[in-house]
Amino acid sequence: MANNTYDAIVIGSGISGGWAAKELTEKGLKTLMLERGKNVEHIKDYVNAQKGPWEFPHRGGRTQKMIQDYPVLSRDYPLNEMNLEWWANEKKSPYTEIKRLDWFRGYQVGGRSLLWGRQSYRWSDLDFEANAREGIAIDWPVRYNEIAPWYTYVEKFAGISGSKEGLPQLPDGHFLPPMELNCVEKDIAARIKKHYEHTRHLIIQRVANITESLHNRVNCQYRNKCWLGCPFGAYFSTQSATLPAATATGNLTLRPFSIVTQILYDKDTRKAKGVEVLDAENNKTYEYFAKIIFLNASTFNSAWILMNSATDIWPEGLGSSSGELGRNIMDHHLGAGARGRIEGYEDVYYYGKRPCGFYVPRFRNLAGDKRNYLRGFGYQGSASRQEWNREIAEMSIGADFKDALSEPGQWTIGMVGFGEILPYHENKVTLDKTRKDAWGLPVLAFDAEWKENEKKMREDMKNDAKEMLEAAGVKNVRTFDRDSYIGRAIHEMGTARMGHDPETSVLNKWNQVWDAPNVFVTDGSFMTSASCVNPSLTYMAFTARAADYAVQELKKQNL
Repeated sequence: MANNTYDAIVIGSGISGGWAAKELTEKGLKTLMLERGKNVEHIKDYVNAQKGPWEFPHRGGRTQKMIQDYPVLSRDYPLNEMNLEWWANEKKSPYTEIKRLDWFRGYQVGGRSLLWGRQSYRWSDLDFEANAREGIAIDWPVRYNEIAPWYTYVEKFAGISGSKEGLPQLPDGHFLPPMELNCVEKDIAARIKKHYEHTRHLIIQRVANITESLHNRVNCQYRNKCWLGCPFGAYFSTQSATLPAATATGNLTLRPFSIVTQILYDKDTRKAKGVEVLDAENNKTYEYFAKIIFLNASTFNSAWILMNSATDIWPEGLGSSSGELGRNIMDHHLGAGARGRIEGYEDVYYYGKRPCGFYVPRFRNLAGDKRNYLRGFGYQGSASRQEWNREIAEMSIGADFKDALSEPGQWTIGMVGFGEILPYHENKVTLDKTRKDAWGLPVLAFDAEWKENEKKMREDMKNDAKEMLEAAGVKNVRTFDRDSYIGRAIHEMGTARMGHDPETSVLNKWNQVWDAPNVFVTDGSFMTSASCVNPSLTYMAFTARAADYAVQELKKQNL
């Protein structure tokens, strides 16, 4: 058998796992990265990245067989034939819904770093202080000034394009040149800013798509095919950025098809000593040992590993001594907003297929504004011209129809809110030991839902969007509130929150498990609240910070 002892083990290879591997290997640690799914090699395995829609059997759409095989994925846009292999097999990996939760998973090297929307925003002290200020859940053990240098650190490597706006609720970062708002968006932005006297802003999204070459990665080509894998490396992923850096050190061992079933705990040292792995191909069990372990299997799978690492000391799992393991599930609630038509601008178009849109930062419950709910929301959206598949009521067939579709249609604009979900103790995930996956392992059972705070917020998400668009001159504005559940934003957070006190949290301020200080959890599990901005940049910053601390503690022989 190959070497089974390392300095560090990283469980998971997505956004946070890739960062953990990069940081630990670059600091000299021999590191084993374990991934439950198959390997995906950069460029070589992006088999559909250069295809046009006409080259797919169903033009990139979905079939009835796919809907039958992927009932959860079919609830929203991710289900399509172009990247189906990058989503988890739902028959092999089922889960139980006590209450509906839409869990969209990616099981392969790179995880959902190959599939994410690349929205990259810093938190502010407004976010880190919110729980303490409002008496919700528990206080974050950190503040923005502690994390700000780490935001800068990861932004410089990942490559975040964006504009500096000087907004306290959305701190500026280390940006590459921003992509541009199109001409309509620029006009709408100016009208909103003027109408609301600079209290509301429409800006270009801050995204992990590079606009200048960086670290052997080529700048974005405006193809908007990010979800197929980028052969240019223009967006940040494990494959394009952190894995090459870790591999270059000579300190990384990557083992795909490795399902971590438990973290092995040593009662004498009161630390973890390694992990147990079930090989997904041969069903054999292996053990690997290390001085430190980074758990980055994604929020719910990390909770599963901790809960499945039960001992006679902690029957509910490693990290369960506070009673908070598996609890406080969060996400962002979305699907509510408005859209409308824009008159004029028929003589202008836009360049390429920009892989991002605009962003409207949070403006509710700020600067004296007081609503009937806590926290707030931001909007994501875009303006564009209708394409060939637009509805033309007057025509249905023939030459006139074809001529009409040879020209772009009318300008439209839409925006959808992303709202914060509060950390409710009763929103939880547990092990369902009555149901097994394809490898005979217990599955997760979800019992989580929105509450009144989120429902009240959604009214503003709809009405504020309508009001802003109408104030900017948009016509025929209509609101929408689509069916949406926890998980739909694919921003799952919570289950192993950090805090000041081992009596009320699973992790300390350095992402260490209170019950086993050489185990660090730096994916979405550690989040103590959710903010309303996309969380991935925060995972990156906390992971880099935790890895730096872990190596320092290792050198001091404290781990």
